[in-house]
Amino acid sequence: MTATTTLPGRRTATAGQRSKGTTGPLAWLVMPALVVFVVFAVLPLAGVLLLSFTHWDGIGAISFAGVANWLDTLKDPMMYHALWLTFVIMALSWLIQTPLSLLLGTFTAGSQKYRALLAVLYFLPLLLSSAAIAIAYKALLDPNFGLAAGLHLPILAQDWLGQPGLALGVVIFVVSWQFIPFHTLIYQGGVRQIPKSLYEAAEIDGAGRVKQFFYITVPQLKYTIITSSTLMVVGSLTYFDMIFVLTGGGPGNATRNLALDMYLTGFRANLMGPASVIAVILVVLGLALALFLQRLGGKDANKSQLEGA
Repeated sequence: MTATTTLPGRRTATAGQRSKGTTGPLAWLVMPALVVFVVFAVLPLAGVLLLSFTHWDGIGAISFAGVANWLDTLKDPMMYHALWLTFVIMALSWLIQTPLSLLLGTFTAGSQKYRALLAVLYFLPLLLSSAAIAIAYKALLDPNFGLAAGLHLPILAQDWLGQPGLALGVVIFVVSWQFIPFHTLIYQGGVRQIPKSLYEAAEIDGAGRVKQFFYITVPQLKYTIITSSTLMVVGSLTYFDMIFVLTGGGPGNATRNLALDMYLTGFRANLMGPASVIAVILVVLGLALALFLQRLGGKDANKSQLEGA
């Protein structure tokens, strides 16, 4: 055993004293981020909530409306139609993006040289804006001057953006194409954190690639899947620019989701009060879905991936 000695007239700091001395500077370091969050998140949200109880056309004077905007919006069939379309786009895009992102993330997590090149190609859509992607696909899907005419393939000469079912399918496809690379990157990082000893032990037991994927990779990526799904689901509530440029909510209202409905209500119909109601509904939905998905991870959502090791 070794004995600790202290100089005369000096005291050793206890754990409580050390923690008390370090929390002060750390609190000041957090202050800039807290100020930015309050200024750019909390205050605008409070302003939107207050605006939802007013009459305002965006130019004239603001007058108090009470709960009239809320009652009118909650009775509006268009709002429920837009809400239903939002959930349809959310569910179908999740069903497409999650398995493809998981497979691509597992594939690009390898160490082969050609996979690095493929990873760069997969991530190219992340460099493009949603508006640019919408313009490109709108030109490619044109039945007269797009891919159908260029490749001389009559099967592609469809009115892709003029029929409700096809237009909704195009929106889901383009959304998935744009965001699959982002979630692939998330899964790629998650797969690289899984210890190789698990796969080596599985190979010794005779497990093939498919069994290793379903019994090792997927379970170890539990919290990564929840994180990716949270970003995917909550992000789907804000799809606006791509849909606005690609279809404008048409044909009719076939692709008019809740975010686009909020914009059209506020800036086309000049009804800022009802538009603010829709904005508050979007925020509440986003928070509820995020909390629900986090609860799926259990109480200890920060537990290490190595729980099964």
